[in-house]
Amino acid sequence: MVRIKTPEEIEAMKPACQLAANTLIMIEEHIRPGISTDDINDIVHDYTVKHGAVPAPLNYRGFPKSVCTSVNHVVCHGIPGEKKLKNGDIINVDVTSILNGWHGDTSKTFFVGEPKPRAKKVTAVAKKALEIGISVTKPGATLGDIGHAIQSFVEGEKCSIVREYCGHGIGQVFHEDPQVLHYGKPGEGMVLKAGMVFTIEPMVNIGKAGIKLLNDGWTVVTRDKSLSAQFEHTLALHEYGVEILTTPSL
Repeated sequence: MVRIKTPEEIEAMKPACQLAANTLIMIEEHIRPGISTDDINDIVHDYTVKHGAVPAPLNYRGFPKSVCTSVNHVVCHGIPGEKKLKNGDIINVDVTSILNGWHGDTSKTFFVGEPKPRAKKVTAVAKKALEIGISVTKPGATLGDIGHAIQSFVEGEKCSIVREYCGHGIGQVFHEDPQVLHYGKPGEGMVLKAGMVFTIEPMVNIGKAGIKLLNDGWTVVTRDKSLSAQFEHTLALHEYGVEILTTPSL
């Protein structure tokens, strides 16, 4: 069951979504060679709490940290730790804030120092893939339209789409229906309606699409150790079209 939000509920979500977006802006200045992913976690945690919110990942289904930090060939759900970032790395920082009972979920892939050509490529493709997915999101379109648009672009750029993880409905619950696949066929799947709120968050590999889950039960990596990048926004559908809720208020 997809939970349709009222216009008032969508307005109530905006502070959480804007806080998550502001968090990504704040953390960017800290992402440099020598910082550890644990340091990033602590900065995000403190910033979130300081603004009266709760970091949603902390203790979610046993996740031990306040943010996901996915470096280089880590696709998603990287657990912050002692690992220090190096010049040329890429890192996805995935932030979800709970404020006034509502969730805001967004992520961005950052360059650490000077990126290499393949890092630039996969990051640019992932960013554009999200933009293309958003561009076809409107009432009357289908989930398959979104997936097809993203898949066609990414594969046209000789990259691959991770299929095991997808966007999701969100609101007072972190993950709810619908599931938003980043591949598909036009015209297939659920028809989009005003009041739906969900994320689009394509994970793009520079190599093959294959992934594996590490023994920690969370960290997902590319099987071929190729670079992976991701961008994510929380979106709300209105009669007139789509609104990106995770736009910063700074």
